[in-house]
Amino acid sequence: MNKSLRKAVVAGNWKMNNDRKAAKQLISELVPMVKDASCEVVLCVPFTNLETALCACEGTNLHIGAQNCHWAKSGAFTGEISAEMLAEMGVEYVIICHSERRQYFGETDQTVNARVRAALDAGLKVILCVGEVLEQREQGITEEVVSLQTKVALNGVSEQELSRIIIAYEPVWAIGTGKTATADQAQEVCSVIRSVVAKCYSQSAADALTVQYGGSMKPGNAKELLSKEDVDGGLIGGAALVASDFAAIIDAAR
Repeated sequence: MNKSLRKAVVAGNWKMNNDRKAAKQLISELVPMVKDASCEVVLCVPFTNLETALCACEGTNLHIGAQNCHWAKSGAFTGEISAEMLAEMGVEYVIICHSERRQYFGETDQTVNARVRAALDAGLKVILCVGEVLEQREQGITEEVVSLQTKVALNGVSEQELSRIIIAYEPVWAIGTGKTATADQAQEVCSVIRSVVAKCYSQSAADALTVQYGGSMKPGNAKELLSKEDVDGGLIGGAALVASDFAAIIDAAR
């Protein structure tokens, strides 16, 4: 992390976990643990928990995000939620293109770009996920894959709008598998992302960009990962469902 240049952000992605009662309980446990956090703390919760989370976090230092949004403002898209709907509720962040969206729901680079555009137009902040699968890493094309994903996702995004985007590097082979990229591997790819942004925009824009690591960060490895220059926080999955674990990661971001 380099807090002199950019903001550190730790975001919890609850995925499809916690009903409203469990959400309220987890937040009540978390609030006192992270009240003195030196980084920004975000909870990205299921759609059904958004209102509960917004109410429970009112007056705290916790920010609320959703886990996806559609690219259209409205229409015949059964089961979908628009960015405008999220913004109207008071949601601040939205995750775009978590690897599970690519894996299970047919997300493409083009639909990612459309969702990013919709989220920005609605006034939301975006946590944009990029990352390679195991086969691509073994083929030695991680840099090419991540660079292309970043460029396509940011197509049409102005440098001013870039200030509302966080990019999360998630090595897909390390998500939910118990495997973790080494701190050096994480640094290498996060640095590549920053270099791509510098080439597409400017060095100052790249320096100000928050780049998270999102592959099985937990209390035991958070400090080492966050010690790297280009790792500015984490997008946390399983550890975000346990208040003490999530708080420990946030503490490591000091």
